[in-house]
Formats: sequence, structure tokens, C-alpha cells
Amino acid sequence: MEIDDKIQHALAHTEVIRPPKQSLATFGTTNIYYYLITELTEVVNVVREGRVIAERPRIVTPSYLIHLEGFSEQARRFIEIMAEKYPNEPGVFYRYKNEPRQMNIVSEPIRQIMDKINAQIDSQGDPVSAIIKGVEELWDVSLLKFTYELTRRSLYSNIAELERSGLLNIDEAGIPRDARRYIDELFREVKRDLFQAPKLVAELQRWGLFSEYQDRFFSLFRRQ
Repeated sequence: MEIDDKIQHALAHTEVIRPPKQSLATFGTTNIYYYLITELTEVVNVVREGRVIAERPRIVTPSYLIHLEGFSEQARRFIEIMAEKYPNEPGVFYRYKNEPRQMNIVSEPIRQIMDKINAQIDSQGDPVSAIIKGVEELWDVSLLKFTYELTRRSLYSNIAELERSGLLNIDEAGIPRDARRYIDELFREVKRDLFQAPKLVAELQRWGLFSEYQDRFFSLFRRQ
């Protein structure tokens, strides 16, 4: 089976048994604890546990995305086209981190495992836990599908809140209000810890704003 066929198989056979009750937060970080169950045999299953950490959604434009790393050549070309047509069109950007915790081989039928985990989550009253039934060979694809569906479910409420707060507004320089707010947050971080300065510089450069903020940036070091 070719890799694309395997991915399609994993996507088709991934099921979110219990989604988190809470959507992704609009103005903060969301920690989702997941139980990902995959089948080895009819009565032997793998249970992986971990956290998907979703950073606060941020407003970006194609002109910003073009300076980010991690895109394939095809995806980067698409961003370039969008940047040419709609350089300052705002969009919501989600960034995630997966923190695996543990993996256990369980000699029980999968339904029995699910029932036990469901009961455990109910007893804890945890609104941000999820159960996912995935495919062993490509369990990380199953996790990505869960993450995608969680994002899609949260997107509309996140956009509505961002719009109400005015953070989708674009200024005369083509910079979203949310981006200005995030830059201010980074300045406060650097003021507390100068080792955070590279993160601030990278963000300013992605927006093409270093010259605008350079006096404020260098003043952080003159005060030391």
C-alpha cells in the first residue's frame, strides 16, 4: 500500500470517541489530554496518552506566513500566490505541540478499554480530555485528524470573539491589531528575561517591523 493510501486508510478509520467538551480558547493556551487507542489484535490494544497543547490562536496574513518555516515546497508556493493577491488578508493561525506521556499494551477488548477511560474521565470531571480510536501503523495521523477536527469545531467561535474585540482589524501598515498586541507581549517577556530577545526579533522580522520598533528594542538593553 502506497503512503498516500495508508494515510487515507488511517483517516477513514480514525474516530473521535469522546471529544473534549471545551473548545480551543480564543485568548489563552488550551491543554487537551488524549487517550489514543489502536488495535494490535482482537483483544490486544495499545493505549497512548499525552497532551496536545494549542497556543492562543493568532491573526496572521499571507505576507507573514511566507516567512515561517516548516511548509512544504507546494504549500509555500500557495502562500506566495496568496501573498501576491491578498497580502494583508487576515486569517487565524493555530500552533500545536504534542507531548506524549505514556504507552501501554492492554489485553482487553477495545470497547472495554473505552468504557473504563470514559468512566475515569467522568469521575475526574475533566472537560478537556478526549478519547480517539486510531490506526496503529499511523497513529500520529489519527492524532492529527483529531487536532484538525478540534480546530474546525473551535474556529467559528474563535473568529467571532476576535472580531468582537477588534483584533481582526488591519492598520495602515497592513498589520493586524492582534499582531501588535502580541508584539507588545513579547516586549514585556524580553523586559523580564533578555534571553527571549531572539523570539521578539524573529517576530518583528516576519512582519517587516524591526525598523519601526528598533529604538524600543535597543532601549531594553540600555537600561541594564
